[in-house]
Amino acid sequence: MRLVIAIDGPAASGKGTLSQKIAAHYGLKHLDTGLSYRAVAKALLDKGLTLDDEDIAAQTAKAVDLGAMKREELAVHAIGEAASKIAVMPRVRQALVEKQREFASLAGGAVLDGRDIGTVVCPDAPVKLYVSASPEVRAKRRFHEILARGNEADEAQILADIKVRDERDMGRSDSPLKPAKDAHLLDTSKMTIEAAFEAAKNIIDVVAIKN
Repeated sequence: MRLVIAIDGPAASGKGTLSQKIAAHYGLKHLDTGLSYRAVAKALLDKGLTLDDEDIAAQTAKAVDLGAMKREELAVHAIGEAASKIAVMPRVRQALVEKQREFASLAGGAVLDGRDIGTVVCPDAPVKLYVSASPEVRAKRRFHEILARGNEADEAQILADIKVRDERDMGRSDSPLKPAKDAHLLDTSKMTIEAAFEAAKNIIDVVAIKN
C-alpha cells in the first residue's frame, strides 16, 4: 500500500514533531515543507538579495534541493520571518509545490507536513490531519524550545509573532492555511506529544484498514 499522510497546522502546533514520529513508526520518508520556504529565504539572504522580488524568489525556489536542507541551519528566527514573507508569493509556492509533489510520489508513500498539504499539495492523500493548539500554548512551547537550545527569548514577543504569522498564513490569497474539508482535526493544546501520536496513529490505522 502506498500511504501518503498530509499534516497541516500553524507554527508550533506540534505538527513537526508529530510528523517525524509518524514517519518513523510507519517507515515512511518525511518532508517538513516549511523548511523548503526557509531554504529559499536563506539562499536569498545569503546572497544579499531582496525579499520582495517574486521573479528572483521563484528562480531561487526552482533551484532548491529538498534533500540538502539542514534543519539546524534553517531554524534561525530571521530566516523564519523571511520565509513567511516569500511564502505569500504564488510563483514561489508553485515551484515548491511541484517539488513537494515529487517527494510525495515516492514509492511506498511519505509524510508531508506544512500549511497547505491536504488542500493543495496532496489533496488526494488518504490521510489528512490538521494539528492545532491555542496561540498561547504554541508561544509557550516555542519559548521553552528556544531556552532549551541555550538562547534567550521573550515569550510575549513570540506570542505576538505567532499571531502575526497566523494572520499572514491564513489571510493570503494563494493557498491559505486552513483544514482540508476531509481532514481529521487534532487539537494538541492539552496533549503531550505521545498522546497526540496515539490519537494520530488511531486515525491512520483506521484509514489504512479501509484502504
